[in-house]
Amino acid sequence: MIDLRSDTVTLPSDEMREAARDAAVGDDVYGDDPTVNELEARAAELVGKEAALFVPSGTMGNQIAARVHADPGQEALVDEKAHVYKWEVGGFAQLSGLQIRAYDAGERAAPTPAQVRDHAREESLHVAGTGVLCLENTHNARGGVAVPKADIDAAADAARDLGIPVHLDGARLFNACVALDEDPTAMVERVDTVMCCLSKGLGAPVGSILAGPEAFIEEAVRVRKQFGGGMRQAGLIAAPGLVALDNVDRLADDHANATVLAEGLDAVSGLSVPTPDTNIVVVDSEGAGLTAEEFVELCDDVGVLGGTFGRYHTRFTTNLNVSRADVERAVDLVADAVESR
Repeated sequence: MIDLRSDTVTLPSDEMREAARDAAVGDDVYGDDPTVNELEARAAELVGKEAALFVPSGTMGNQIAARVHADPGQEALVDEKAHVYKWEVGGFAQLSGLQIRAYDAGERAAPTPAQVRDHAREESLHVAGTGVLCLENTHNARGGVAVPKADIDAAADAARDLGIPVHLDGARLFNACVALDEDPTAMVERVDTVMCCLSKGLGAPVGSILAGPEAFIEEAVRVRKQFGGGMRQAGLIAAPGLVALDNVDRLADDHANATVLAEGLDAVSGLSVPTPDTNIVVVDSEGAGLTAEEFVELCDDVGVLGGTFGRYHTRFTTNLNVSRADVERAVDLVADAVESR
């Protein structure tokens, strides 16, 4: 089985398992876990922020950021296809009492400064105002687009000129940095806070990092506890995260494999596949007369796993457990299945 459903399906390496076994631990709610402390310090340095917080998931990191940045009733500016809007179970509303004010980021996957200014609302007697601008890089629902630093900076500067804090959902931030040959610190220098997943392309079994100013992280610790994310001897899961941070450079292999996959599938009659920026490949099967559900089922039958991404769109995601040979084999299997049905 060639599993291309997501980069979250990776299995921890032997090195990660050994790191978990040998990790020095303490009670992290008391701040006593040395491995968690090391991970947080290293992650904060990597993205150039004052402090960082280890959280169980990327969704929790985003939700904590929204809760700390904005007051109940305020609006969150988000792209209409943002992960925080589409796939976090209405968390902004349920957990923080926020309203969503959506913009269309389009193919560039980031709002223009004009869009930020047009959608922002100033607080008044009748208006709760805008509490936070959320950006996303890479942008999952827009095909793993790597958003250039200049576009992140322009949107962030427009928001901050209006006194609006900026949070970046950087679940795949390091994919964007590798694709654009950009230093992570430089990429996020204009945003106030950033969340980065350890358990996607970097291969850790669990966990994400939320980073920002020290005062923000101090409040985020309290909110994490409130959300049920306080952990005890968490060094056991933080240790693989430290190993995962050494996997940033190898993300280029996933990107190269994604390009091979996209080019191979695009050559199949009836399939249309744009060249990916990073490790997410989106296949349009309408020309083959297949809905996404039908195409995914067809692929599953021949041992290639993907996920529906719209009525006619399917997502495949390369990852560290999928080799170049696996990708080439996947192309052959899918091509034979589509052409022989």
